[in-house]
Amino acid sequence: MRLHSTLGRPRRNSGPSQAVRGPFLKPASATKKAVSVPASSPTLAAADIQRLGGISADLSTRPDFDQFLQALAAHAADFAGFRSSFIALVQPEACEVRCGFDRGTPGSMCVRIASPDARHVISTARPFVADPVATDSAYDVVRLFGATQYLAVPVLHRGEVVAIIGLLDRTDASAITPEVIARAEALAAHVSVLLQASRNLHQSEENRRRSELLVAMALELGSSLGLPDLVHSFTVRAASLLGARGAALSLTHGSTQECVVLQDPRLEITRETLRDLGVFFTAVAEGSNVAIQTVDASTLGGLRERLGWDELTIARLVGGSGELLGILCLVDCGRALSREDEQMILALTGHASVALENSRLFSKIAQSNKQWSEIFDSLSDYIVVHDDSHRVMRVNQPLAEFIGARPAELIGIHMRDLLTRNDNTGQQPCPFCLPDAAEEVAIPLLDRTFMVSTSRIHGALHEGLQTIHVLRDVTERRDAERRYRELFDNVQEGVFFCDAHGKFIDVNDALVRMLGYDSREQLLALDVPTLFYASREEYINARKAAEAQDKSTREVALRRKNGALLAALESSMAVRDSRGEIVQYRGLLLDITDAKLLQSKFQREKDFNTQILNNTQSMIMVADTAGLISYANPRCYRAGQFEDGALVGHRMSEFVAERDRPEWEASFDAVLLGEVVNNLELHLLRSDGQKGKFSANLSPMHDAQGNVNSIVIVMTDITDVAVIQAKLMHTEKLAAVGQLVSGVAHEVNNPLTAIMGFADLMLENSRLPKAVHQDLRVIMQEAQRTKEIVQNLLSFARQTPPHRKLVDVNAIVRRTIALRSYDFASHGVKIIERFDENLPEIVGDAHQLQQVFLNILNNAYDAVQDVDRRGKIEVETENVGDGYIRITFRDNGPGVDNPERIFDPFFTTKDVGKGTGLGLSICYGIVREHGGEIMCRPQKPGAVGATFCVRLPTVPTQIATALEGTDEEVAQ
Repeated sequence: MRLHSTLGRPRRNSGPSQAVRGPFLKPASATKKAVSVPASSPTLAAADIQRLGGISADLSTRPDFDQFLQALAAHAADFAGFRSSFIALVQPEACEVRCGFDRGTPGSMCVRIASPDARHVISTARPFVADPVATDSAYDVVRLFGATQYLAVPVLHRGEVVAIIGLLDRTDASAITPEVIARAEALAAHVSVLLQASRNLHQSEENRRRSELLVAMALELGSSLGLPDLVHSFTVRAASLLGARGAALSLTHGSTQECVVLQDPRLEITRETLRDLGVFFTAVAEGSNVAIQTVDASTLGGLRERLGWDELTIARLVGGSGELLGILCLVDCGRALSREDEQMILALTGHASVALENSRLFSKIAQSNKQWSEIFDSLSDYIVVHDDSHRVMRVNQPLAEFIGARPAELIGIHMRDLLTRNDNTGQQPCPFCLPDAAEEVAIPLLDRTFMVSTSRIHGALHEGLQTIHVLRDVTERRDAERRYRELFDNVQEGVFFCDAHGKFIDVNDALVRMLGYDSREQLLALDVPTLFYASREEYINARKAAEAQDKSTREVALRRKNGALLAALESSMAVRDSRGEIVQYRGLLLDITDAKLLQSKFQREKDFNTQILNNTQSMIMVADTAGLISYANPRCYRAGQFEDGALVGHRMSEFVAERDRPEWEASFDAVLLGEVVNNLELHLLRSDGQKGKFSANLSPMHDAQGNVNSIVIVMTDITDVAVIQAKLMHTEKLAAVGQLVSGVAHEVNNPLTAIMGFADLMLENSRLPKAVHQDLRVIMQEAQRTKEIVQNLLSFARQTPPHRKLVDVNAIVRRTIALRSYDFASHGVKIIERFDENLPEIVGDAHQLQQVFLNILNNAYDAVQDVDRRGKIEVETENVGDGYIRITFRDNGPGVDNPERIFDPFFTTKDVGKGTGLGLSICYGIVREHGGEIMCRPQKPGAVGATFCVRLPTVPTQIATALEGTDEEVAQ
């Protein structure tokens, strides 16, 4: 098997640490020591001398230099008794391994070595031995071959080292002895002349081949080849000269490189490959500016596998002014470049750059001539060129078509015959050669007007003076100028032109009338900065806006002739010359004085309406005919606790309680028919899901055709009013019940007293049977119970007047809890006290308040007895501010199912015989008499028990101080 030179094609000046293919790829072995051996005079046996003769004879038959080196490496390994060997050629700039022999397989290599072993052999001309090789050795070839024994022998020619024969690993694993070294030196001495002769012959053949290629390339570069043929031939010749496997050439196009030539016999060239190479060459162009560099093909990235390249030699083609013209890339040259190779590449790229610039220049000249001819014929203006005898030399295509002939037919005719004219100018040699070259010339035949521009040039060689006439049809432009002038004079907005120094150039009549002047001349004479604008600051701001090319209009204040100020909208612009300097200002002015007055009036009305809508206590909304809310005033968001803007876009029906929606829909439909709905009571949903009661008035709004286009909804929150009315009705109901109870109690008391009296007398009669006595005791017990009921009724009816004085609520609550402490403790009911020790005193009846607290505690105690969990009652007092204190009783019982009826007389949740239903009604009356309120809070979902709150008013500080320490009753 023949090994190709793929022992890791290295970059220039790099060591042989590159990868090696084939059997040369072995892990580096450990090295022990290295020995420099003095040169010896070998003494060989006759058989060895005969073998050397045979080696010489075999090498003499190898005309190819690479074959010669491979044969030499094989003979060296066999003759010296080693498994592997290599031949390295010593050149002025480097030492390069050119071939190797590894375990019977020869192969080409291209690896530069610069390790201490090579430098030692070259500098001392003596063999180098490492047996065994140390593990930390830095010998390049040892790492390549993975050897454990290493011998390097110099090949001398005329006293200089021209090559190195490297031998690695003895076949019998024996040590490298002086005899082995002597045999290797004898071989080196024997083949030195043959090696140098073969090398010189190879170099001579290479120089001849390159000379022929250079001559052919020089002829091609100097020929008239087109640019595509030129670059392709150059790329192929360059690859052949350097012995490269292939080559590529890219040319500079703007800021990128475009690959125009790719030569590699093994590749199928596609557009995608050329595009990807162009991207790679663009990156190379943006990188290092080195004229020639050798890089590993790994820089190609994913493109390397597609191309199969290993090493790239890149040369830059630079133009005469230093700009990059292109990049030449030589692929896999198979060896390191010598100094002669680099000089040749520089010479090649230099000649190619000159030829490339010349080719591009000629192409540009031809393209320029073609473009000039195309431009000459594509111009819409008419162009004619005549000589000094007034003979036509050239006309462009539009003029020829205008005349009705081909351009070639008009060459040579006299200018007088070019156009048929009906005026006296027909007798002139050229109708366009007038004293004023820019004069407008009328052509009555066609009723057109042309602007004639004339210029004269000197022709080439002996052509003499030539005259060029350019005729531009300005008929439409003159018509446009006329129309513009009519518009300028008749437009109702003021239009002005002024120069860069603030002097009017022209104004229209509308601006004259707007400012109250009698004529244009009066306005044109004004000093714009001081007399036209209300202030110089206005003038400066207007100029800045015009110079900034701001297309929007801006409000300015102008000064009328009588000195009054005028408000106007100005839209102006600055006109600049080719150098960017301002030469003129142009502007349009619209009088908005009356509009400003109307706007101010409208704004006042708008602010007035906005203040009303924002501060009214009524909720005002506007809905379209589909029921979608388009406007809601701030009161709507506050009343419903909605975020700003949360109502707009929603249907009004979404916020109406489900039970009121039919009535709302009916009312809304009625308003759509033009009716007005007043005092519609609805329950609406707030943002937290709670319901509120509202009174709504609905009225329609009509468009210009009288159709209903929106609905105005004005609502009032009557939630609190409804609560107050319910409480008032409840109070009136209790008052009526109280009056009834009072009368009934008086009527019942009289017969009840007689019953109890007679029953008591009969009990004192011992003669009555025992059974009668038992019946009398039942009568007395039930009569006593009836008396207690009557007493409760009298208390509920407010028959007992309260005794008011300053009292400590905390002390009353503590005494009340103490009354039931035994029952609480014996039944495992836990009492939790949270008292505000800074609680202010109140004015009240301590006995009545104790009755209230005791009644609530009794109910809580009965409630916690009905559940399986341990009973718990929390009692809390606190100062809630606003002149009130609050006493809260909270239990963990089953709770209250009907909190709204809990204070009704005779309503009870207890079993029959366990309660009269008057306890909380009496508490309600006592608390109301004290100016407070008592309520049962509904529990939150998932909570247990019931919560009763008692709110009582506090006494102002000055009154409390005056009453402190007295026992006098306080008048209600």
